[in-house]
This record gives sequence, C-alpha cells and structure tokens, in this order.
Amino acid sequence: MSFDVIIKGGIIYDGDGGAPVHANIGIKDGRIAEIGKCAETADRTIDADGAIVTPGFVDLHTHYDGQISWDEELRPSVNHGVTTLLMGNCGIGFAPVHEADHDRLVRLMEGVEDIPGTALHEGLSWNWESFPDYMNAIDAIPHTIDFGVMIGHDPVRVYAMGERASAFEQATDDDIAKMRSIVHEALAAGAAGFSIGRTDVHRTADGDWTPSAEASAKELTGIASAFDGLDHGVLQIVNDFNLEREGDQFDDEFAIVEAFVRAGGRPASISLMQRDMAPEDWKRILAETERLNSDGVPFHVQAAPRAIGVFQGLQCTFHPMMAQPSYIEIKDKPLDERVRIMREPAFKEKCLAEKPVTLAGEGSSVPPIADTMIAAIELVANKFFRLGENPDYEQPQDRSLGAEARRDGVSAMEKLYDTLLELDGHQFIYFPIYNYTEFNYENVRTMITHPAALPGLSDGGAHVSTICDASFPTYLLTHWTRDRAEGRIPIERAIQMLTANGADYLGLKDRGRLRVGMRADINVIDHQHLHLGPPRMVQDLPAGGQRLLQPVSGYRATLVAGEQVVANDEVTDARPGRLVRFG
Repeated sequence: MSFDVIIKGGIIYDGDGGAPVHANIGIKDGRIAEIGKCAETADRTIDADGAIVTPGFVDLHTHYDGQISWDEELRPSVNHGVTTLLMGNCGIGFAPVHEADHDRLVRLMEGVEDIPGTALHEGLSWNWESFPDYMNAIDAIPHTIDFGVMIGHDPVRVYAMGERASAFEQATDDDIAKMRSIVHEALAAGAAGFSIGRTDVHRTADGDWTPSAEASAKELTGIASAFDGLDHGVLQIVNDFNLEREGDQFDDEFAIVEAFVRAGGRPASISLMQRDMAPEDWKRILAETERLNSDGVPFHVQAAPRAIGVFQGLQCTFHPMMAQPSYIEIKDKPLDERVRIMREPAFKEKCLAEKPVTLAGEGSSVPPIADTMIAAIELVANKFFRLGENPDYEQPQDRSLGAEARRDGVSAMEKLYDTLLELDGHQFIYFPIYNYTEFNYENVRTMITHPAALPGLSDGGAHVSTICDASFPTYLLTHWTRDRAEGRIPIERAIQMLTANGADYLGLKDRGRLRVGMRADINVIDHQHLHLGPPRMVQDLPAGGQRLLQPVSGYRATLVAGEQVVANDEVTDARPGRLVRFG
C-alpha cells in the first residue's frame, strides 16, 4: 500500500493520556492507516523530527455562527490546532429566522458577542429560514476545519413567539410545543445540541436583556424534551446566577439548570469561572456538578486555562476613558487624530478632571459592569496589566498599572490615560475580569483539572475587539505544560483534554485520538518553540470591521481528514472542513 501522507519522526501523543511513543503515521484516504514504521512509499512526507504529534483539537465553545457563512479560513481557531469546533453556544445564533427578524438577531449577536453589526449585515447571506436550511447553507461553503452547530434558545424563541419573545412574556403551552418541535427538527437534521443563556451581563446592542433570559423552568424543560427518542446531542448552559441583582439567587437558578438537564437526558456543560463579586460560587458549581454526576447525570463544567479577560485600548470596544465627556466628543475621530488631541496638556487636564457619565442603560449595549468598573477605577486598576511582547497573563499585583501609578505618585486614571497613548495609541491594557481574584491561577488549575471539566470558553469568533481567547489551546500547551514554574500539567493530560475529552463529550467516535482507522485530524507541533505573540488589531471583516488576532508560531502542520490546512503557521488553500451532522 502506498500512503498519501507520512508524518515521519515525531513523538506521538495519542489523546488517551498515555506515555508518548516515537513512531511514524501513515495516512490514506483521509484516515490513519498505520502507526509504526510506515515503510511503504508516500506521495508526501511531513517532517516531524523534534516535534510532538497530537490529534486535532476540539473546541467546544465558539461563536462563528455568522462568520461561518462568509469566511472559509475560520481564523484564529485554525491557527491554534483546532480541527473541529462547536458553535451555537450561549443560546444565540442566526436560525431559525423570519426575514423580518434578521436585524433583531444581528443586534442580539452584536450586543452579546461584540461582533460588529455592519460586518454581520454585509457578510451574512441569509439564504435560510429553518435551522436545517441554515445547516445546509453553511455546509455548502468549503472551510479549513470541521464544525458542529447547536441550536440556540434565543432565535428559537423569537421565531416561535415574535415580538412577545423580547417583551419577557412567559411562553404558553402552545409556544413551548412549537419551540420543542423546532429544536427536535434541528436535532433530527444533525444539530449538535441545544444551548441556553441566563445571564444579566448579556444584552442586545440596544441594551435589552436577551429574549430567553427570563424563561421559566417549565419552558426550558418543555423544550429539552425535544431530545426524547434521540441518542445524540448535548445541552450547553451559561448562567451568572443573577449576580447583578439583590440577594443570593444561586440555589433557585441551579434548580432551574438541574430541571433542564434532567429533562433533556443528555450530557450537559455549564460555564465555570470565578467572579470577584461572588468569589466562592465556582466552588458551589463544582459541588453541584459532583452531586449530579454521583446521581448518574452526565454534567460537566467548561473551564478556561487562564483568566476571562478583555483587552482595552483606543482601538478596542472598551477602555478607561470611554465614559469621560471630553473623550466622548472625539471618540468617532480617526485614531491618529484622537491621539494627537489627547496628547495636548489642556485636553488631558480637562478629561481627567471630569466625572464619568453612565454608559449602560436603555438603548445601550454596554453592560452595567462597565459603569461599576469605571466608578471604582482607582481600585480596579490593580487588575490592569501590560502583556508585553512575550504575553504574560499571570502577573502579580505589584506589576499592575495601579501599582505602577502609586510608585510614580500619580492617580490611576492618569497612568491609564498615558498608557493608552503608548505605541501611538496602539497599546493594549489587559484586564482579567474573572478567574483572577487572588492574582494567580491556582483556582484555574483546580477548575481545569477537575474530573468533570472540559476545556472551553474560547469564544472563537466573538468579542472580536476585546479578546483573542481562541489561543486557549496554545496557552494550555505553553503555560501549563512548559512555562509555569509550579503546578504544571503533564503534556499527555493536556493533550487528552484538548482532544479525546471533547470528542467523547460530543459523542464523536471518529476523531480525538490517534488510532488506525480514525480520521487523520492531526497536529505536528514544535512544542519546545511554541510561542504566542501579543494580540494585534486587523481590519479584515466585512464592511471594514476590525478584530483581534494573536500571532502564533510552532504549528508545523495541521491536517483535517488528511489534508494540510496549516503549514508552518500559515493557512493553506486546502478546504476539507465540513459540517459535522450528529446522529
């Protein structure tokens, strides 16, 4: 037998968490045909000498729901070893949809996931109405990597209830039956699952809560029964347990989550992170997770390998000066002109002396947390950092800009003002909002190593002007297996987390491991020299929209079904990626 491709001389981590082996991999017709000597000839050989060879990574939490319809490359995920991604998270998406609701769903995605509405309006083809129509439309476009899609609660509710969905009316029995039918139709067509979002932080671009934010337990359990008679699909949940409100809502909210999951009868996962305003809730979520699993309910947490944070800068969606009246007057000017004006001493003095205005509220997509942070900026600046040319996400408090301001004898606001003007206004300030209460990643380590944890929350394709967390897989492999001084994770375990664990959760039996007969979704990585650069802003979205990308080096090759989609960190012309239809 002649191989199509031989990956030669690498150190193979098979995804099962076992010790690595030195071997070659022979690929034929998109499948792994041999792991061993591979003595036969091949059309092409990939040199893996000195590199590790892993299964392709599975990313469970992305938001490419719009980008998938116009972008073949699916950057930045493809640049970080991802060969299968899951979108449709957090209850949002673009199907099903009536033509009259196109703008409503764009405003929802724009507000919740910080994707420019102008880019969505120009990029979305809208050649669908039902969810199966949407699946067919995105499957018809060639892509670099494979993708699965969940159906989200918000578009389902808008489709079934119309204007009443956004007026926070409770769903009637007829409404629930209609939503259940829509979800069942999507699942039968191969949707990966059903997602819900219950959080006060998520708002539309008009400042409204999302349509499903206040859905009743009756509605959620009724829709979840759409899984009856099916043996595939997952449930995905985001819930902040109403931290913006008075009183402890945790028990009531988790009771709704539990009822939803039990009604669905399928594996489920919920976002896990530590929030400063409720620093012990993540432990409560883990305790409930353990209770459910001990009772036979397959319940998981999605955890991130670093803080859930944002980049702030004059190019970004958020920054510390955005609520100052003087800055608001110039906010729409080109960057170079804003920088010139802000460098004028009189403007700086006036701007820093002003009281910030309220940004959140009716008609605004800015979440209330932004006003809270700005009001407490002298304290919050203790969690503001420069990342540097070699990005350091785990810095002690004494390296914060707040600490730097105290050493320099200036206010935190003045220090932040001056920092925003560095690099001619291109400087970024990193703000680890969640997972950094204690200024280290010991709690993060507990989260990601928990037996019920799945790596997630990368939000690839979302928050494009504030984050670039699609680099999570690379960060896990650099910081946690190689660079961190203490508490490192064995590389074989990290690879298992990125591959087999996600595939098993989704029920994908043809990928996630390097075995004969499996799909040839494979990474060849120079682990010793794997490196993340500082994020940079590019303008490559439709209508000139901007987004953050994070340069990476060390991916010698990424293959999807045996075709090389990344060669020495560059995306190739190969487009083997397809929609994964479940069940």
